[in-house]
Amino acid sequence: MVLTLLLLLLLPAASRARDTITPGQPLRGNDTLVSSGAGSFVLGFFSPPGSNSTYVGIWYAKVPVRTVVWVANRAAPVRGAASESAGATLSVSSECALAVADANATVVWRSLSSSSPRPCAARIQDDGNLVVSDQRGRVVWQGFDHPTDTLLPGMRLGVDFAAGANMTLTAWASPSDPSPSPVVAAMDTSGDPEVFIWNGPAKVWRSGPWDGVQFTGVPDTVTYKGMGFSFRFVNDGREATYSFQVRDAGIVSRLVLNSTGVGGGLMQRWTWLDVAGAWALYWYAPKDQCDALSPCGPNGVCDTNKVPACSCLPGFTPRSPASWAMRDGRDGCVRATPLDCANRTDGFLVLPHAKVPDATRAVVDFNSSLEQCRQRCLRNCSCTAYASANLTAAPGRRGCVMWTGGLEDLRVYPSFGQELYFRLAAADLASKGKSKKVSIVVAIAVSITAALAVLLAITGFYIWRANKTKARKSGSSIWAAGSHNKDGSEGKDNGDDLELPVYDFETIAAATEGFSAENKLGEGGFGPVYKGKLEDGQEVAVKTLSRTSRQGLEEFKNEVLLIAKLQHRNLVRLIGCSISGPEKILIYEYMENKSLDFFMFDTTRSKLLDWQTRYRIIEGIARGLLYLHQDSRYRIIHRDLKTSNILLDKDMTPKISDFGMARMFGSDDAEINTLRVVGTYGYMAPEYAMDGVFSVKSDVFSFGVIVLEIIAGKRNRGVYRYSGHLNLLAHAWSLLNEGNGLDLVDENLNGSFNSDEVLKCLKVGLLCVQENPDDRPLMSQVLMMLASTDTASLPTPKQPGFAARTAAAEDTSWSKPDCSIVDSMTITMVEGR
Repeated sequence: MVLTLLLLLLLPAASRARDTITPGQPLRGNDTLVSSGAGSFVLGFFSPPGSNSTYVGIWYAKVPVRTVVWVANRAAPVRGAASESAGATLSVSSECALAVADANATVVWRSLSSSSPRPCAARIQDDGNLVVSDQRGRVVWQGFDHPTDTLLPGMRLGVDFAAGANMTLTAWASPSDPSPSPVVAAMDTSGDPEVFIWNGPAKVWRSGPWDGVQFTGVPDTVTYKGMGFSFRFVNDGREATYSFQVRDAGIVSRLVLNSTGVGGGLMQRWTWLDVAGAWALYWYAPKDQCDALSPCGPNGVCDTNKVPACSCLPGFTPRSPASWAMRDGRDGCVRATPLDCANRTDGFLVLPHAKVPDATRAVVDFNSSLEQCRQRCLRNCSCTAYASANLTAAPGRRGCVMWTGGLEDLRVYPSFGQELYFRLAAADLASKGKSKKVSIVVAIAVSITAALAVLLAITGFYIWRANKTKARKSGSSIWAAGSHNKDGSEGKDNGDDLELPVYDFETIAAATEGFSAENKLGEGGFGPVYKGKLEDGQEVAVKTLSRTSRQGLEEFKNEVLLIAKLQHRNLVRLIGCSISGPEKILIYEYMENKSLDFFMFDTTRSKLLDWQTRYRIIEGIARGLLYLHQDSRYRIIHRDLKTSNILLDKDMTPKISDFGMARMFGSDDAEINTLRVVGTYGYMAPEYAMDGVFSVKSDVFSFGVIVLEIIAGKRNRGVYRYSGHLNLLAHAWSLLNEGNGLDLVDENLNGSFNSDEVLKCLKVGLLCVQENPDDRPLMSQVLMMLASTDTASLPTPKQPGFAARTAAAEDTSWSKPDCSIVDSMTITMVEGR
């Protein structure tokens, strides 16, 4: 560092690498510095869109959309746009202070000066840090100690007690104004340190304390660790800080504080997807009603999987029953039975999967075992709860966090979080024990009641079917005759609960010219699909419910209720429906380029899909699935993902369609077992086809098959008999293991493709179709792998599902193209859609 600095000071300016400024050699308004090494960052003057002010900032050099990650003079701009501020300068003084001055040499911003040995130089590093160093190479000042709204890899959020630095994030006032807004993210170091977001004086979000693995209020951390991220939390008396790193240099990721919450919560994690040429939002907070600060008040528990979301801890009752009845839980809960600390009769009950309470007034003891903490809490009459402090430490050395008073901002997760031990009076603990005995009696009573209910249900079914048949004959709505909401109440016939337009049958008939054969686009398991044009000129695809279809009214209702609430660029948009007349009809946006299989498996049309288009289609399908699995209002498992259900618009943007078989997935469900298997051979995961077990990993398997089909330009079944392989999956796996992965590529590409991207997609596809569901990645991990430029770092795929079968054992029915199945106890094949 010393030698480099001396050379920079001695060499002529013309020969100097332009990543540094020195005294007498400032950065001027029409110039930039580019970090040496990979050249990842640029330092220069800029004006935000719509602004008439100029700032000194740092942005990504290789991201075409200028994304500013640090601003020097955010509260003191140079007046006039950057094009008008060529005379402005950023300089470093002999006192090692940075200064921004306008064209009149008026200083508008200055960093702290230093008494370090002179001279100094300021250099933009390849991690985005602007560093001022003295001639001995010591860091005098650095931008990473003064973050603005963005946390980059290696940048710390928190407090450095030794250096006296408090590193916080402060959001821009608006997209055109980098000045500080009231929205601030900072580490609160009192009690057990945790990150808060403030909006002015009000706290709006809390990370929860670090448990040795993650912040207890950010369960997504575990997922990101599997995608190449590492996280560091230091709390050693000298500092209390959080930071992250990305192991793959090809992944560009940033954590941003947003004052508006547009596109997500106030805190957002973005990753650049080079394939899409856009930033992708992977995480944000606050995300749901339970992310708000203490929505259920003291001793209340928030759970987004319950309705209402707020409930009291066992042994507690609402403080304000009237407010609680109105679903306002902010007053919280109070004990049903007072504690009896004096007689040592109290005990503890465990709340699993918890985001532990607000820890700003908690006490941390890293030197005690959990049992010692329990005894210590019992002896302290003010202690109300305790939990482990460090889950990664050896058992007996994990220490604990202890709370006093009311337990604020409690929530639970389906499968993440900690065990919180909260204090209860002996009477309430005893009642919990009795409730277990009572539950056995209740279970027996419920079983008897259920048996009677089954008999009544069978009788009711025949009555309902008779009424349904009668209603059809009279032309009345099927939904009016037998529609039921989720809670069992009667549905309305006006379609108000559908949240989308409901068209009459005559309008749809006119739009399709009487469902003419010339307008017919195709025939699926649901029924025929027609092209139509509504009165306003909008072109639509009209999908009718065939009376002979094995997929019936329930699938129709399922598709309407699901898609009406899902909005994403890579999902087909439902425009309306018709629930009157002789047919049940869905009305979709019209897809000019039909479906992926229309192109992919036709020798002539597949030539229109160059590799770049195929790569964009893969990435688009992945983003649509990620939305369904993670980011939508509901957690959705598609269950019938295949090339014919991937529609393509005029720009060849892929859109996932056909949600008749989709299922909403409870966030506390790891997997579901069903006796009714639905889907398509060749795309179905083995655990689903064989055992009826499905999960998000079932969709991941289907996605992997599609990826391999896009690469090969061939279907998964009946193609590779000559090679001894039953299907495409086994053939692709063999080629990869032999080092001949590129031999899989569709010959219609004529060798015109990016080899690294093909091998990356091949690996990703094979990782998705591994036999064991636990080995398959989540869709969030898939997108990270697709964004990575380091193919060699991807895991080695294990054996695909169904790969162990031999061609000799192949059932002849498997060679039928695109055969859908609907199963009730046994698998029955019907013609594909």
